[in-house]
Amino acid sequence: MPKVSDDRLAARRREILDGARHCFAEYGYDGATVKRIEESTGLSRGAIFHHFRDKEALFLALAQEDAERMADVAAEQGLVQVMRDMLARPQDFDWLGTRLEIARKLRTDTSFRTAWLAHSADVEAATLRRLERGRQAGRLRDDVDTDVLVKYLDLVLDGLITRLASGQPTDDLHAVLDLVEESVRVER
Repeated sequence: MPKVSDDRLAARRREILDGARHCFAEYGYDGATVKRIEESTGLSRGAIFHHFRDKEALFLALAQEDAERMADVAAEQGLVQVMRDMLARPQDFDWLGTRLEIARKLRTDTSFRTAWLAHSADVEAATLRRLERGRQAGRLRDDVDTDVLVKYLDLVLDGLITRLASGQPTDDLHAVLDLVEESVRVER
C-alpha cells in the first residue's frame, strides 16, 4: 500500500476541520451528528476518525485553532481589532456558533473545560502582553490592573459573539467598540 504524503494528510485534516466547523456552527455540538459531519466534509466516518479520536477531539481541535487565530490577531492588533474584524467580515467567523457551544460545554464537561482552559490561556496571554506594551508606551490607563482590563475585554468579546451568533442587529456596534477602546486608553 503506498504511503500517503504528509502534505496530503494535512490537506485531508484541513478538509475535515473546515467541513466540521460549518457543521458545528450550523447545528451546534449535539446537533452535529457524525452523519452530518460526514455530509458536511464529504468524507466517511473512517476518514474523519483516522485524524481525530472522536467528535469531541474534532470539536476541541476547532476550538483550539480558533483560539490560536484570535491570539495572533490580539497579539498584533489588540482584542478590540478582533471584534472589529468580526463586525466587518462576519462570513469569516463561521465559528461564532461554535463559540457558544464552547461556553455550554465549559459548564457541563469537566474534561473539555480542562483542555479548553489550557488553550484559551493563549488568547488571554496575548491580550495581556499587548496591554502591557500599550501601558508602557503611555497609551493605556494605569489606574486599572491589566488583568482587569483583559477580563473586561473578554466579557465584551463574549457579548459580541453572543449578539452576532444570535443574529441580532450590529449597526450600532462600531460605536460601542469605539467606546470600549476609549475606555481603556489614557485620556488626552
